[in-house]
Amino acid sequence: MFSTMETPLKVAIEKEFINTSERVKSVDLRPTQPWILASLHSGTMRIWNYHSQTLEKSFKVTESPVRTAKFIARKDWSVCASDDRFIRIYNHNTLEKVKEFEAHGDYIRCVAVHPTFPYVLSTLLQVPHLIVP
Repeated sequence: MFSTMETPLKVAIEKEFINTSERVKSVDLRPTQPWILASLHSGTMRIWNYHSQTLEKSFKVTESPVRTAKFIARKDWSVCASDDRFIRIYNHNTLEKVKEFEAHGDYIRCVAVHPTFPYVLSTLLQVPHLIVP
């Protein structure tokens, strides 16, 4: 059993990256590059380099808020879901839209990407769906 008197975890912040932007809905880290993917209320996705603290890419996805976005680590892709009920997959090197489809009849709250299989899991309120693009 754990004691409630244990020493709390101490974390040292080595580098801080602060940037003012529109309302951020989600963030994700790319495991192979120093990139942060941010989805914004304005319908835009942005990729920031946290080493150089610069904006790498920014592109408009939709007029609706992009509620969630994730990198697809095994490809040079990112997947996003927005309040227009669509899931979109982009090649983030060329900014080309790889796939787009209406996924749900309600707002999509979250997406998750399987690390090795071509699966995207999306949720709206309490109903999860497995989507194989």
